[in-house]
Amino acid sequence: MHRRLFPRTLALVALVAAAAIAGAPTAATAESPTPAATRLNATIDAILADPRLDGAQAAVVVVDTASGQTVYHRNGDRRLIPASNTKLLTSAAALELLGPDHRFRTDVLTTGARRGGVLSGNLHLRGGGDPTLLAGDYDALAARVAAAGIRVVTGNLVADDTRYDSTRLGPDWAWDDQPWYYAAQVSALTVAPDTDYDAGTVIVTAAPGATAGARPVITTTPATGYLRIDNRAETVAAGRTSISFEREHGNNTVVVTGQIAVGNTPTSDWVTVWEPTGYAADVFRTALRKHGVRVLGRTVLDQATPAGAAEVARHDSMTLAELMVPFLKLSNNGHAEVLTKEIGRVTSGSGTWSAGLAAIGGYVAGAGMDTGTLRQRDGSGLSRRNLIPAAEFVDLLAAARAEPWFDAWYAALPIAGDPDRFVGGTLRSRMRGTPAAGNVHAKTGSLTGVSGLSGYVTDADGRVLAFSILLNNYLASSVKGLEDQIAVALASYTEQTRASARVAPPAAPEAPPAPEDRECSWMKPIAC
Repeated sequence: MHRRLFPRTLALVALVAAAAIAGAPTAATAESPTPAATRLNATIDAILADPRLDGAQAAVVVVDTASGQTVYHRNGDRRLIPASNTKLLTSAAALELLGPDHRFRTDVLTTGARRGGVLSGNLHLRGGGDPTLLAGDYDALAARVAAAGIRVVTGNLVADDTRYDSTRLGPDWAWDDQPWYYAAQVSALTVAPDTDYDAGTVIVTAAPGATAGARPVITTTPATGYLRIDNRAETVAAGRTSISFEREHGNNTVVVTGQIAVGNTPTSDWVTVWEPTGYAADVFRTALRKHGVRVLGRTVLDQATPAGAAEVARHDSMTLAELMVPFLKLSNNGHAEVLTKEIGRVTSGSGTWSAGLAAIGGYVAGAGMDTGTLRQRDGSGLSRRNLIPAAEFVDLLAAARAEPWFDAWYAALPIAGDPDRFVGGTLRSRMRGTPAAGNVHAKTGSLTGVSGLSGYVTDADGRVLAFSILLNNYLASSVKGLEDQIAVALASYTEQTRASARVAPPAAPEAPPAPEDRECSWMKPIAC
């Protein structure tokens, strides 16, 4: 696929042509930067000189998306770990290759003969990859099975997750991330416990027992027997709550430890399940029982639905354009990986990471990224083997503005300083009270020693700037405040004449405390 000519390339072509005709200097010998541009460059240089970046790697690229002019460039060709900025590639490719109106479909089908309320055969639950299915959606499917007149299934409940392969965890993911919600296993058939759509997880809650010395009361959302609770915690007469929930590796035993005082507020956490297909089947089987449908056989996993099976119920997800909001605002890793496999399935018939990543690479190459300079290993950015230069992010951001789905994508990016979680997202607490608030639309990224911010800002003269800030290998607890200072400087940038030539970094509220190694939205209960 050939590369598109996006605004920066077109501007360079025009400049070279004009130089050839009129004898003017080319880009290499163009006139000196304006005083305003010089001030901006000095300001960003001063921000990047912060001691928190001593010994670290920093790349910053800023481009005027209308003219293609490079406003600032430092180490833009250096390959750095982008963390969740990787989701920019995945989300843009999904909108292009699947379409904004794409939906995930979940079906319930039957095989065998029916006589009255008895199905002499199997009931099939066929997953279509939907990461937004709630327990209530499975309940609605079960209600439709009952409404169809089925009361007894003599065969098995078959959970069909064969739309995607059986590789559950992303390439290169750290083993110690696996119990935590941001590293949930990927399946074409799964359950989300909440309307953040954290598919493949269960919310486990501990409430104090009635008296000191009693075990806390443990419940799950949704209610499921798929987890085994090993309750080692204690109710105490008084004191601080210190409950911990940890799922054992390789199984669904959740060990609960710590203490909670009589009368204290219950405490919760999100844990991943081992093998989410079985989790979905358990939730659906419970719903069938509630609606008076008995399945006499066992639950069978990972078996394809035979051709010719008769549909009795169906659920269609929200559109992809709507899914972009929880995906990008909350930096949902599971959504990124499902979309990667769905892209592979739709474009090549193979629901695998390798097929999806190949298709994503083909799209972003056509959109202007030089894929020979980068490596993408997963859809979310959780892998530390992802390496993408800041200049390539800016190329994608500039090209995306011409896409028909751009408005939906732009609106789905986190917006600085907006307190609504589904507007501000991972930027909701940052840059408040500055020219960047309500202005910057950008994707955040966080891993230990890795931080990134890439997106758009409108400067004081109304120009839309695409920017990418990638910071790696720092030892400070956080460098988010430095990203915010750069974004505020860009939002304040103007070519209008000013009396002073101030180059001190602009004032920006320090980013609120957050874990250094994770996106704030990955911390449950809600941290941003």
